[in-house]
Amino acid sequence: MEPIKLKPAFKDYLWGGTRLRDDFGKDCDFEKIAESWELSCHKDGNSIVADGEFAGLTLAEYIEKNGKQVLGTNCDKFENFPILIKLIDAKDNLSVQVHPDNDYAMRVEGEYGKTEMWYIVDCDEGATLLYGFKHEISKEEFRERIENNTLLEVTNAVPVKKGDVFFIQAGTLHAIGKGILIAEIQQNSNTTYRIYDYGRVGADGKPRQLHIDKAVDVTNLCPAKPYPVTAPVRKDGWREKRLASCEYFTVDALEIDTHASLEADSKSFVHILVTEGGCVFSAANSSAAELVKGDSLFVPAGLGKFELTGKCSAVMTHID
Repeated sequence: MEPIKLKPAFKDYLWGGTRLRDDFGKDCDFEKIAESWELSCHKDGNSIVADGEFAGLTLAEYIEKNGKQVLGTNCDKFENFPILIKLIDAKDNLSVQVHPDNDYAMRVEGEYGKTEMWYIVDCDEGATLLYGFKHEISKEEFRERIENNTLLEVTNAVPVKKGDVFFIQAGTLHAIGKGILIAEIQQNSNTTYRIYDYGRVGADGKPRQLHIDKAVDVTNLCPAKPYPVTAPVRKDGWREKRLASCEYFTVDALEIDTHASLEADSKSFVHILVTEGGCVFSAANSSAAELVKGDSLFVPAGLGKFELTGKCSAVMTHID
C-alpha cells in the first residue's frame, strides 16, 4: 500500500482568520478559514485523497475500497473511524464550550462524545485560553453565572506559548483564545455544547445558539487536572516528544534535523501533519512523497519502516 496525501475539509466559522491559507498553503476560497479537517471520516467534513490511484475519493471511500486492514488491528475496537485531526486558526476567541462523554453523547446525540488534545503550533504574545475552573462550583452557581454573564470570573485563563499541550477530557470546560493556532487531535465527533459566546451573532444576525441545559448536565465543575509533561527523546537525526496518549489516540511531536526512522506496523496507521519546514517520505515498497508545511499524510497500517528526510516539525498520530 502507498501512503496518501489528504486534502482537508474547511470550516469558515466567524472567529477564524487567514493563516491556514497564508502560512500553511491551504487552498480554499473562504474569506476566513477557521478550521481545516486534516484527517476526517466525519459526515460533517471528509478528507479527500489528493493524488495517486485513489485521487478524489473521500478518506471514508478509500478505507471502504481497501479494507479496514489499512487502519490496523488496534482500530478493531472502534465501530467507526476513531479520530479527527484539525488545524484551528483562532483570529478571535472561540465560544466557551464543553463536550459530553460517550454515554451521554450516544444517548442524546446519537454519536460518540469527544475527548481531545491541543498542541499549540503558534500563538501571539500574551495569548491565553480557558481550561476548567479556578475552583469548584455548584450546578446552581454555574447556571446562574451563565445567565448573568459572570462565568468568566470563575474560569481558569491560562497563558500559552508555542509547544504547549492541553488534554481536554470530555466534560472539561474550555475555549481557545484569540491569536492561537493549534493542532487538535480528537475523537471522531462533532458534538459541542456552547456555554457562553460573548454576545456574538451569527451570519443570520441572531445570537448563536447556547446549550445551557446540556452543558449543566455534562460539565465537570472543578479545576482541570494537569496533564503530565514529558521530555523529548533525542535520537539519531531527530527528537521525539510524547504529547498525549489515551484509548483513542497517541500523539508525538517530531523535530527532525536530518532524518527520522519510523514505522507503520500492522497495529495502526500513522498520520503525519507537517507544521514547519519540509521533508521527503520514503519507504522500501512505496513511492517517495515530498511534504511541506501544512501537508497531511496517511500511512496505512502494515506499510512497515519509513523515513522522513529533511528539516521539519511534525505531529505524528497513531492508535495504541
